[in-house]
Amino acid sequence: MDRSEEARRWLAQAKRDLKAAKDSARNENYEWACFQAQQAAEKAVKALLYAYGAYAWGHSVVELLENIRRICSISIPEELYRAARELDRHYIPTRYPNAFPSGYPGMYYDKHTADKAIEEAEKILTWVIEKLREIGIEIS
Repeated sequence: MDRSEEARRWLAQAKRDLKAAKDSARNENYEWACFQAQQAAEKAVKALLYAYGAYAWGHSVVELLENIRRICSISIPEELYRAARELDRHYIPTRYPNAFPSGYPGMYYDKHTADKAIEEAEKILTWVIEKLREIGIEIS
């Protein structure tokens, strides 16, 4: 499979994950909305790495952005690092009760948090799509 096709596959799933995050938020599953937003950003950034023929491993959006900066020599706006830091906070505690001293993840997430996570994921997806188009990868 060529790099363009691999990038499109990862971006397609990133878009679905973002849609799932919005669906979860609408259904008041806020912890899942936050996790899905993180997943959307992670997969979008991996799409850009694959487009450059780079290996995309790991789950930290911050570290994946760093890989883009180092490997692909692309400047990353500070706003995206802020978004990535926000999203990476939702990778584990959204899913595991032992991430909190008591209760379960659903008790600790609300609409405001989910809306913010979705907004941050949208920033990253928009930026990735722009970068993919700059290198000639058309996105539907």
